[in-house]
Amino acid sequence: MKYALVTGGSRGIGRAVCLRIADMGIPVIINYQSNYEAACETMRLVSERGGQCALMRFDVSNSAEVAAAIDAWETEHPDDYIAYLVNNAGIRRDSLMFMMPDSDWHDVIDTSLGGFFYVTRRLLPKMMQRRHGGRIINMASLSGQKGLPGQTNYSAAKAALIGATKALAQETASRGVTVNAVAPGFIESDMTKDLDQAELKKMVPTGRFGRPEEVAALVGFLLSDESDYITGQTIGINGGLF
Repeated sequence: MKYALVTGGSRGIGRAVCLRIADMGIPVIINYQSNYEAACETMRLVSERGGQCALMRFDVSNSAEVAAAIDAWETEHPDDYIAYLVNNAGIRRDSLMFMMPDSDWHDVIDTSLGGFFYVTRRLLPKMMQRRHGGRIINMASLSGQKGLPGQTNYSAAKAALIGATKALAQETASRGVTVNAVAPGFIESDMTKDLDQAELKKMVPTGRFGRPEEVAALVGFLLSDESDYITGQTIGINGGLF
């Protein structure tokens, strides 16, 4: 059986993606780091929709934790494999660069970019060995495309993730594994609840923030068979904001 793993799947866009995957009939593994209650709520919502799901705790920025958690899962599921990966985990530590402490730079880079590396590297061999390949979706950001003031660390991490997406897609295409990035703009979630939405909406041509479910719909398409000829792409979902 083919499973999906969503990192940072307990809240916001990650939760919406888990629900969308469940609606597609794919068993979903919900990764979380510390918010067990939120992860359980996502699991409850998936189960209510008739989906299969499980929790997997690890810190995406910790290579040893990633390997240990996936090793344990594979031992329990010898005939299954994770064919769908959504690298969604990410954090913001906004600050002007001249005021930014070292920890805020490294934490953001290590979570978004390091997490992509550790999790994807661990899952790639089995994806590439299977006849039906796999799907990898990296959650980038408008910040990584245009750059946003106060987000030098976040913009750097997401821009690097876009570059990694393009490179990895070329490495895996011949094995039937597609790699794409989704770049949301302003989306209503825990990541944006501290922002001045009224002011920021004036910048967005559609005049509103996006919904997590809209991002999840795009991710669902990229995970589906209909997207088989799409790889190495970064698709924006931003209400026309560039």
